[in-house]
Amino acid sequence: LGRWRSPPTPTQKTQTSEYGRPNPKPENAVTIGVSARVLFNMETEQQIYERQGLEEYIKYQVEHETQPFTPGPAFSFVKALEAVNAQLRELYPESEELFDVVLMTNNHAYVGLRLINTINHHQLFIERFCMTGGNSPIGYLKAYHTNLYLSADPVKVREALEEGIAAATMFTPEKMAEVSESQLRVAFDGDAVLFSDESERIYKAHGLDKFFEHEKAHENKLLDHGPLKGFLEALGKLQKKFYGKGQRMECPIRTYLVTARSAASSGTRALKTLRSWGLEIDEALFMAGAPKGPMLEKIRPHIFFDDQMFHVEGAAEMGTVACHVPYGVAQGVTKREMNGRETSSAPK
Repeated sequence: LGRWRSPPTPTQKTQTSEYGRPNPKPENAVTIGVSARVLFNMETEQQIYERQGLEEYIKYQVEHETQPFTPGPAFSFVKALEAVNAQLRELYPESEELFDVVLMTNNHAYVGLRLINTINHHQLFIERFCMTGGNSPIGYLKAYHTNLYLSADPVKVREALEEGIAAATMFTPEKMAEVSESQLRVAFDGDAVLFSDESERIYKAHGLDKFFEHEKAHENKLLDHGPLKGFLEALGKLQKKFYGKGQRMECPIRTYLVTARSAASSGTRALKTLRSWGLEIDEALFMAGAPKGPMLEKIRPHIFFDDQMFHVEGAAEMGTVACHVPYGVAQGVTKREMNGRETSSAPK
């Protein structure tokens, strides 16, 4: 487990796992690193660790290693990735351009058996493990060619972003909304997520009117890229494989831009930037400052990325699995703190 396969020679078939599925090479795969705590519900175990210490935590895990964990907030997202892979294999049997999920955890190897048993119980296709025995797994992300890292630990997420890797802190809604089992839906905020926080800095420093003036004056100047641009690009490459087979309307990957920008006043620059990157967003929703939660409840994405906790909390209240991208100037603002503020048409 966790070892990259060598590329096949012309006389060899693509190497396969014990399940008969090809193992994508890291340079071709879209690699998603997930922590054990977002893939599975480990709240009981986490409380034991915090209250009783490491030794009791390991003891509990070993004693319960035949008892599988229940799904966590990233579970449906991972299942959707596997559903896309199944369709890609039907269209391109020899292709190694697939999603590849790696379990990245600082758990000890003693806990590994329970994690493996859980993965087999839920019939997940996860063969790559990185178990670091108490050390941070962040140093291994580049070695695994990681395109996206998801964790419940904001410290590790910040470390990953500092390494130049797309990353987000995942939160668990009290009641998760039902999501599609056949179509992967990914929703992104714009500023400080897909784009840099340049425009948001103008808004924070000078207010809404100056923000509108700035965006109008710079509507033909492209925004710089943000931390999640590369992940959207990776999704787009896989989408085009379906388009190439005449399956644009049946594509099992759908992307959404859900931004608090207003379309008329500040939407032009965002759309021109995406187009210049050669990236397509299936649906662009300009909220003009309105809450995003109700719209996300309608979309039912498997995952939503935003840089403001205000919007992350609002999405979670509606049952959406939302992830915080701790990048840019708008950090540390909660939904409670935002109540009563003027947010109309503000970027984000």
